[in-house]
Amino acid sequence: MLEQALKSQVTALFGNLKSEYTLKVEVAEDHSSKNDLVTLLEDVASTSDKVTLDVQNGEGLSLRIVKDNQPSNIVFRAVPTGHEFTTLLMAVLNLEGLGKNLPDDGVTAKIKSISEKVVINSYISLTCTNCPEVVQALNVMAILNPNIEHNIIDGGINKEEVEKLGIQAVPTVLANGEQLHVGRASLGELLAKLESTVETKVDPTQAIEKEYDVVVVGGGPAGVASAVYSARKGFKVAVVAGVIGGQVKETVGIENMISITKTTGAELTANLYSHLKDYPIDILENRMVENVEVVDGYKKVTTSMGEVFTTPSLIIATGASWRKLGVPGETEYIGSGVAFCTHCDAPYFKNKKVVVVGGGNSGLEAAIDLSAIASEVTVLEFMDTLKGDQVLQDKVNALPNVTVVKNAATSEVIGDGKQVTALQYKDRATEEIKSIETDGVFVQIGLKANSDVFKEIVKTNRMGEIEIDAHCRTTQPGIYAAGDVSIVPYKQIVIAMGEGSKAALSSFEDSIKNLQTVNAQELELA
Repeated sequence: MLEQALKSQVTALFGNLKSEYTLKVEVAEDHSSKNDLVTLLEDVASTSDKVTLDVQNGEGLSLRIVKDNQPSNIVFRAVPTGHEFTTLLMAVLNLEGLGKNLPDDGVTAKIKSISEKVVINSYISLTCTNCPEVVQALNVMAILNPNIEHNIIDGGINKEEVEKLGIQAVPTVLANGEQLHVGRASLGELLAKLESTVETKVDPTQAIEKEYDVVVVGGGPAGVASAVYSARKGFKVAVVAGVIGGQVKETVGIENMISITKTTGAELTANLYSHLKDYPIDILENRMVENVEVVDGYKKVTTSMGEVFTTPSLIIATGASWRKLGVPGETEYIGSGVAFCTHCDAPYFKNKKVVVVGGGNSGLEAAIDLSAIASEVTVLEFMDTLKGDQVLQDKVNALPNVTVVKNAATSEVIGDGKQVTALQYKDRATEEIKSIETDGVFVQIGLKANSDVFKEIVKTNRMGEIEIDAHCRTTQPGIYAAGDVSIVPYKQIVIAMGEGSKAALSSFEDSIKNLQTVNAQELELA
């Protein structure tokens, strides 16, 4: 099943294994995926004398990784091909302590503090681009804490179970039978949700406090550019982020990076991370900033890990996130009909009726993608004209199973308690309330600036974007903003990188002039 080139790569990856690993399979003799799983694992086992395969008769299909005769808490109820093949390899490397995605000491301590037994089931699709990050994060938790068991379940070969649970989006994560999360998420986000639902035993140690010359909040293109430029000036720099890459990680194809004709979000994210590692930058992933205050001109940044970082220079590069409708039923049916990613969730709506809310580029692109899978697609646009590019409008108008409704204000997502059944909207021209029978609602209404935690110390516009001058300076001396979180027009990767670089250079200039720790009033009087 594995090509020779890929086998050679796996051989290199497993070259430093010291422990003995067994890929223990239990599978029904007549399972339709038995041969695929066994053939794949035979190829994997052939790449290292430290890896063996053990196949036994059983019910269904499962694969558990065993290290030195000790069963791990990671079980694949799937044939880990496609995006999840990397997940299988990383699970082995993480068990060996070699994985590059193992968290820092602060996050590790948080994971180990979970004292309650937790069984986590993640329902995935092998074609889902969002699933591997979630699955790999949960695997890390299961490796670091023996109280956590993680089952990776492919909906394609466990259809009856998926239908019984009413799952219509991937990844869907259940903890002890209750829904924990739906959709893409970082290790930090998943950990925070898990901590809120289970018992933890926190080690009563003093919170970590550190001082930096520059603290960058955000790990996307703007944040990475800020950090690299700051480090090149000789500053002591920390990057605080949920995940390196930010929204870029969710981008499938990138064809407008000047000098790079084509790349992917995953490739660009890997390159961003690699560039950061070339400098002595503290990369603090899997945490969020929970509070920022200015004390005598210095900025004190408190994270979700309980850390406090003090700095004269704070660069905000937190980007933006998908905007929600904010109507009744939306939150309740996320993962049961309400979705945000067509690449991941469209297959669940084959030959079904769907609604796309939003007539911009993302909405029209979603409608085009869905038209090849769903039986009917309805696009709802709030305004009286579509906002997407004309070429996309022409394509949508040519599709026989796509209908566009304008002047439509979505008012409610309706369901039967298990899944979406209809969407209600108001015709803004007639004030009439109308309803569309539908199996799914794809929300595509743009992005919201991730600025909430900073609104008390810097000025934002009505859209929540942080106001900056031409040098990325905010209304607070020593605080800068760059990229999609700011008012800069045209939310593009190359623009974000330029703005991040500019913010770092402005920070450097202000540090020379001792302007970072004065207060705003003093600056005005000067």
